[in-house]
Amino acid sequence: MNIATNTALDTTSVAAAPGQLRVIKRGGTVAPFDAEKISVAITKAFLAVEGKEASGSSRVFERVQHLTDMVMGTFKRRMPSGGTVHIEEIQDQVELALMRTGEHKVARDYVIYREQRAKVRDSLKVKPHPTLNVIDADGVRKPLDLAKLERTMQFAAQGLEGIDVQDVIDETIKNLYDGVREDDVATTMILATRTRIESEPNYTYVTARLLREDLLKEGLGFLGLPLDTPEGEALEVYLKRAVELELVSPELLKFNLDVLKAAIKPERGAQFTYLGLQTLYDRYFLHSNDVRFELPQLFFMRVSMGLAIQEENREERAIEFYNLLSSFDYMASTPTLFNAGTLRPQLSSCYLTTVPDDLHGIYGAIQDNAMLSKWAGGLGNDWTPVRSLNAYIKGTNGKSQGVVPFLKVANDTAVAVNQGGKRKGAVCAYLETWHLDIEEFLDLRKNTGDDRRRTPDMNTANWVPDLFMQRVIEDGDWTLFSPSNVPDLHDLTGVAFAKRYSEYEQLTQEGAIKPFKKVRAQDLWRKMLSMLFETGHPWITFKDVCNLRSPQQHVGVVHSSNLCTEITLNTSADEIAVCNLGSINLVQHITNGKLDHDKLAQTVKTAIRMLDNVIDINYYAVPQAKNSNLKHRPIGMGIMGFQDALYELGLAYGSEAAVQFADTSMEVISYYAISTSSDLAVERGAYSSFKGSLWDQGILPIDSLEIVAKSRPDRMFEVDRSQTLDWATLRAKVQKNGMRNSNVMAIAPTATISNICGVAQSIEPTYQNLYVKSNLSGEFTVINPYLVRALKARGLWDVVMVNDLKHYEGSVQQIGRVPDDLKALFATAFEVEPRWMVDAASRRQKWIDQAQSLNLYIAGANGKKLDTTYKMAWLRGLKTTYYLRALSATSAEKSTISTSTLNAVSSKTPTLVAPVAAPVATPTAPVSGISSDDAFSQAAPVPLACSIDNPDCEACQ
Repeated sequence: MNIATNTALDTTSVAAAPGQLRVIKRGGTVAPFDAEKISVAITKAFLAVEGKEASGSSRVFERVQHLTDMVMGTFKRRMPSGGTVHIEEIQDQVELALMRTGEHKVARDYVIYREQRAKVRDSLKVKPHPTLNVIDADGVRKPLDLAKLERTMQFAAQGLEGIDVQDVIDETIKNLYDGVREDDVATTMILATRTRIESEPNYTYVTARLLREDLLKEGLGFLGLPLDTPEGEALEVYLKRAVELELVSPELLKFNLDVLKAAIKPERGAQFTYLGLQTLYDRYFLHSNDVRFELPQLFFMRVSMGLAIQEENREERAIEFYNLLSSFDYMASTPTLFNAGTLRPQLSSCYLTTVPDDLHGIYGAIQDNAMLSKWAGGLGNDWTPVRSLNAYIKGTNGKSQGVVPFLKVANDTAVAVNQGGKRKGAVCAYLETWHLDIEEFLDLRKNTGDDRRRTPDMNTANWVPDLFMQRVIEDGDWTLFSPSNVPDLHDLTGVAFAKRYSEYEQLTQEGAIKPFKKVRAQDLWRKMLSMLFETGHPWITFKDVCNLRSPQQHVGVVHSSNLCTEITLNTSADEIAVCNLGSINLVQHITNGKLDHDKLAQTVKTAIRMLDNVIDINYYAVPQAKNSNLKHRPIGMGIMGFQDALYELGLAYGSEAAVQFADTSMEVISYYAISTSSDLAVERGAYSSFKGSLWDQGILPIDSLEIVAKSRPDRMFEVDRSQTLDWATLRAKVQKNGMRNSNVMAIAPTATISNICGVAQSIEPTYQNLYVKSNLSGEFTVINPYLVRALKARGLWDVVMVNDLKHYEGSVQQIGRVPDDLKALFATAFEVEPRWMVDAASRRQKWIDQAQSLNLYIAGANGKKLDTTYKMAWLRGLKTTYYLRALSATSAEKSTISTSTLNAVSSKTPTLVAPVAAPVATPTAPVSGISSDDAFSQAAPVPLACSIDNPDCEACQ
C-alpha cells in the first residue's frame, strides 16, 4: 500500500481568512482547508488498489470528484460560517464516503493504511538515550533520541533487502560521544552504512537516502522552508532565490510553475546510489557560499527547463525532458547539467580547433582554448599545420623552433584555466604521422628529459593516415616533412593523399624539399606503441576512415578528434567544431530479457530533440564556434551501461553473443537517431550545409563503409556489413526530408554521468568486481551488484567471498567455488581478451557517423599484443582509440580483509608491475597483414600514465 494520505492532508501551517474552514494538524498547527488535497488523497487510494492504469480512467476521475464533493459538503453543512476541523475527522469522512458509495475495497485498504500510519506515529515517540546527549543547532543540550535514529534508518532501508537496521543503529551509537553535535550524528550514521556496501550493495541506496535527508535539510533550510516541504513545492522559492543570486536565468520564472511542480517526482530520489548522489552534491548542485540549496529533483527540473526554454509548449517539453533525465533513461553531458538554465548556458561538451602556422594565429588559438575551457568545454587541437623544427621562416629569415614549445604553452594554459574548480581543464593535441616533429611529439609525456619540451598535463594523439599503416604492414619506408613545404597534405585523404604524398617523396630525392627525414615505418610504429605503453600517450587515431565516412566531407576536412576521441568534425580557420553530447542508459531499455525497441525509440526521439535544442540555446565563448555549430548543427548521442545490459541479458563481455548485441543494439539506436533528426528537419528545417552531404546522396553510415573499402588495398578492411532493419525506406526518407543535424551519434566516456546513474560507464567492461573508486568527490567502495545477486542465488555470498574478492583484486577467476559460467559472465576488464573489445567496437562503428571513445585493457601487455591489437583496430575500421590501460599490482586495500571493511584505502599511485589477476590470452583470431614477429616483447615495466584506481576521464562527460 502506498497511499500518501497524511502527506496530502497534512499541510504547512498558514493563516486562513475569517469564515474559511481550517484544518488542525496533528502537531497542533492550523492550515487552510484545501479540497484539492482531499482529491489527491482519494486518487492515490484508487491508484493503490487499481494500479497506475486507473490514473487515466474517466470513471476514477468522476468518482474522485464525487467523493470529494461529498466530504466537502459534510463540513460545509456542519460549519457554514467556517471553523476548524481536525485532520482525523477529515479522514473519517473520506472513509465513510468510500463505504457509502460502494468502494469497499478502496475503503478497506484505506482503513488498513490509516492503522499502519497510526502504529508508525506511536513508534515516533521520543526514546532518550540514558547517557548520550547531543548539541542541536541552537546550542541546546538534549538526550540523543533513539526513536529518531530508528525512524531515520527504517525510512532509509524501506523496500531494500539485506539491511540490518539495528546493526547500523548500534554501530552509530558506538561511534558517538556525549555532547556530539546533532549534525554529526547523521554523518556517523552515513559512515556506518557506507562501510557495509562491500558486503551488501543495497547499502549504497541506504547511504544515499541518508545523504539525501541531509541535503534536504541544508537546501530547505537555506530557502527558509519547513523541513517536510515536498521537493515540488519548493520549486518556486528555489528559482526565485537562484535568480536573486544571479545563478539562473529570470526567464525560468516565466514558466507555469504550478504545472511543473506537479510533475516533480520526489520518489525518484530513492534510485540514487551513494556515489551518484554525492557526485551531484559536490559538483553539480547550485550553491551560495558553499551551501547547496538545489535539491535533486529541482536540479533535473532546472536542467529540463533550461533545455526547453525556447520551445513553444515549453512546460510540456520541460516535463518530457525531466521524465527522461530523472528516470536515468538518458543523461545529458556534464556541461549541460552544469549550465542549463543559467545566465551563461554553455551546454556543449567538446570543441575542436585547427591551429594556423603563424604567431598571431597560434596565440589566438591558445586564447580560444582558455575561453572555451573556462566554460567547461573539452578541447581537441589540430597542430599539424605548424611548421617543424628548423623549417625556414621567411619573415625573419630564420628557422622555426617547431611545434613543441607552443604545446608547452597550451599545456600550461589548460592547467591555469580549471573550469571554476568544478573539474580540471583538459586539452588533447593532435599531430599527423608525417610531421617532421612527430618523434619529439611522441616524447611529450615522458617524465625524463628537458622539462621545457614536455607536456605532463596535456593529452596527445597521433592522427594516422592509412598510407602509414600500409607501409608498416608492408615494411616500407616513411618520410617526414615540415607542413610548410607540403601544405596540401593536411587536407588530403585516402587515395588522393597517398598519390600526393608519393609525389613529395619523389621531390625529396630530387633535392626539391628540405628539411625532411626518411625512417623505417615499422621503427616509427614501434616507437608509437612503446610510448603509448610507457606514458599512455599519444593515442592512436585514424585520419582517413574519419574523413572517408564523414557525412560532411563536401564542405571540409576532419583534422583531429576531440579530448576523448569520439568526435570527428571538420575544422578550419573560420570554424571551431562543436559537439553536444548525451548518453542513453542502455540497461534501462532491457525489458523481459531483451532490448525494448519501443522504449528505445521514444528515448532517442526525446534525446535528439534535447540535443538539437542545445545548439540554439548555447552560450558561445568564441564566434568561430557559433558559426560552425549553427551552420552544421552536429550532435553526439551515445550510450552507457552497456556492461549492465549484458549482465541483464546473461551475456559474457568476451563472447560472440555480446559482439552481436553490440551490433544490433547500435543498429536500432542509429536507425531511430537518423529517423528522428530527419523528422526534426521537417519540423524545423534541415541544417544549412545538407546539400551535397553523404546524407543528401543517400549514403548512410552503414553505406559509407564501401568508400573506405575502395580506398584500401585488398584484405586491409575487414568489417561486418550485416543489417536487420529497413534501411532502404529510411534512406529515401532522409533524401526527401533532409537532416536537422550533420552528425547525430558519438559514444563518449560518460565517467561522471554514469556515476550519477549508477551504471558502468559508456561501452566499458567492468573494471573490477570490488574496488575503491577515487574522484573529486572522495573515495567510494564499488561492488558489482549483479555478481552479488548471482552469488546469493547460489548460496555463495558470505564474508569469506568478500575477503576472497579483496585478495584477488576484485576477480572471481581464482576463487574455486565460483562456477565457471559466473567466471565467464563476471570477467573483469583485464580478463577480457582485447579482440572482443575491438570486435564489439567495430560492429558499433559501422552504424555511427562519428566515433567512440574506446579504452583498451591489456593484461601483461607486450609488443606483440600491442602490435596485434592496434593493427586489428585499423583493419576492423575503427576511427579512433583512447587510453591503453595496463594492469596494476595493487588497487584494492587488503589491510581490511579480516574486518570486512573497505573504507580506508591507500592513496599511493600504483605502478605497472607483474599482473596479479589471471593471465589473458593473446587474440587468436587471424588478422590479415599482421606479422607474427614480436617486435618488442621484452618491454620493461613502467609507471602508469593514469591512476588505475580512477580509470575515468571526466572532461567530456
